[in-house]
Amino acid sequence: MKKRILALAITTTALLAGCGNKTIKINPNKEKYVVGVCQLVEHPALDKATNGFKDKLTSELQAKGRSVDIQVKKGTGAASDCATIINGFVASDVDLIMANATASLQAAFNATEIIPILGTSITEYSVATELPMKDGKSGTNISGTSDIASIEEQVNIMLQLLNDSSKTVNKVGILYCASEANSKFQVDEAKKFFEAKGKTVDARSFSETTDMAAVCVALANNVDAVYIPTDNIVAENTEIVYSNIVKDKKIPVFCGEAGICKGCGFATLSIDYYRLGEVTGKMACEILLGEKDIREYPIQYDTNPTKMYNKAIAQELGINIPADFVEIQ
Repeated sequence: MKKRILALAITTTALLAGCGNKTIKINPNKEKYVVGVCQLVEHPALDKATNGFKDKLTSELQAKGRSVDIQVKKGTGAASDCATIINGFVASDVDLIMANATASLQAAFNATEIIPILGTSITEYSVATELPMKDGKSGTNISGTSDIASIEEQVNIMLQLLNDSSKTVNKVGILYCASEANSKFQVDEAKKFFEAKGKTVDARSFSETTDMAAVCVALANNVDAVYIPTDNIVAENTEIVYSNIVKDKKIPVFCGEAGICKGCGFATLSIDYYRLGEVTGKMACEILLGEKDIREYPIQYDTNPTKMYNKAIAQELGINIPADFVEIQ
């Protein structure tokens, strides 16, 4: 990943700072801004984040007597789609880019050093960009929001629910897409917490969706339960997980977010993606108006994730769900 050295200037054009360093292009005096949104793929969680961003940014700017043209473009899940979309935004010189999901952020990071970039639905920014984040700050034109809920808490909740339902769990499988850098980060974290609880972990990845069914079958034949992190490719293909792990083998699946859980899981500890998008939208307003320096704006989190469950699958597997869990609709 290329390294970048930036200096911030709040100006109406992108100027060159001393020693050849590039500026971040900000115009706090515009009446109408143009913002490009690149969303990796159409998916309920990502859609909620985009909608929250649009609604919040529009209302925040309107309150300041400004307006915004938000151009949303969605890919099909391929990194090449994101690169094409982002390059189009850069060519048209948008005022800010919102990158929804890791591949979108990586494409934006590689495409521009001067346009402000806010990510959302990103698990770990240092993994996605290879930037040395300090106190959650990148020191560059990158900031945004993270969609990670405490992995340690997820592991504790999963094992407690299964134990309370008299499900013996000695070996835990983890399923993820190999091309999702943030998924690998979550897998490594979850593995540590499961092993600390005395569980054996079988983590298996797939590279193409055509490989998913075989990987799911192999996991289901070898484990007592499965954990799935926030993974955009799995989220697109939950029916494969349900058919080959849950339905056929009656193996319980705990998920890192509600969208995946709705398709194949029995429970989750999930952030609110619409609320996450709103936080990102407020950040965008502050950056566009020059109220905050994006270099010094730390990554923001949803500090109040919700315990949720899939009623149909929980009943199918005979898992008891406490009253403080919210049913996924």
